[in-house]
Amino acid sequence: MTETPLDPAARSRLTRRNILKASGAAAAAIGAAGLPVLSTSAPAIGDRGLHADELIPAKRRGIILYSVRDRISAAPDDSGIPYGFERVLARVAELGYKEVEFAGYTQHTSILGRQITPAEIRKILDDNGLVANGTHTSINPTTFTEQLDISETLGMKHIGTGSDPTNSAYTADWDAAADVWNELGRQAKRRGMKLYTHNHDAAYGFLLDEGPLDANGKPTRSSGMRKLEYFFGKADPKYVFFELDIYWAYVARFKHQKFIDKRGVERTDLFDPILNVASRGDRFPLFHAKDGNRNSALSNGYEMVPLGEGDINFQQFFETIGDADYRHANWEQDNAPGGTANPGQSLDFAAISYQNMSELTIYKRGH
Repeated sequence: MTETPLDPAARSRLTRRNILKASGAAAAAIGAAGLPVLSTSAPAIGDRGLHADELIPAKRRGIILYSVRDRISAAPDDSGIPYGFERVLARVAELGYKEVEFAGYTQHTSILGRQITPAEIRKILDDNGLVANGTHTSINPTTFTEQLDISETLGMKHIGTGSDPTNSAYTADWDAAADVWNELGRQAKRRGMKLYTHNHDAAYGFLLDEGPLDANGKPTRSSGMRKLEYFFGKADPKYVFFELDIYWAYVARFKHQKFIDKRGVERTDLFDPILNVASRGDRFPLFHAKDGNRNSALSNGYEMVPLGEGDINFQQFFETIGDADYRHANWEQDNAPGGTANPGQSLDFAAISYQNMSELTIYKRGH
């Protein structure tokens, strides 16, 4: 099964005002798995049995600071655009965000005449009513204690990375990664934190785990098992957790559809980001709410845009996976910075994305 690009008319209908609708194919797959299927129409006006709830509670709306990294790292200037942790975090809070995920702990040294400390960053968070819900840092045994110390200072309940546990296509390397992550996850739990890994599309590519061996004795074909799904079974659910990047999951749906089985036959398997999460309960405490417009002319099949301006159905996604009070949704847009031509763009996109995130609504009966 392959997906065709949306024509302009279809894309215009996939706005944040009309994202309640789900494709028939997706609804069928969700229903077959025993999960709730969204209505394809808005509730009737005047239906007094319904009330609206926030689909992503205000306290769970976050931002990864990588999206505004240009302003965190900017030197002081007279543009009026916030720079550095103190000013950028104040602006983030003003926009409505309650949580932040870190992507580094440094700013321009000219702001303080030295580098800022984690304790100073924590005070800025506290002063603005912000909570650090996680971080993208290096996860390895050599520096893990130091990273735990920083995360503890910042008040985090999760510690993670923006990289996959391994880039390998072979089970032996994922087995070895699981051994490391299980041990580090134990250490994190002792400090009151959950260790998590964040996916890109390659993590949902297919393993090479069957068929003829190559010159190095490694398999050349696939059982159809996806890399990260194999890791789910090897990583201990008590110690290792996951942050789904929703955008990259949909890129994986576009890119990683075919594999060659042990008999040399091409097979098709369409990845479903929603079922990937919904079938695994609390293993996904964090998400990157990153949007994109479908464009099959691009190698990834999507181009990043502010949240709510793309084709990804966040309404369907978050309503179906449920557990709103457990999930942390962090807005991210890798290409948000506008450079010297538009230095305020990343914070402008942060404002747009927060507004659209806040407007996601679920209708329920009763009180």
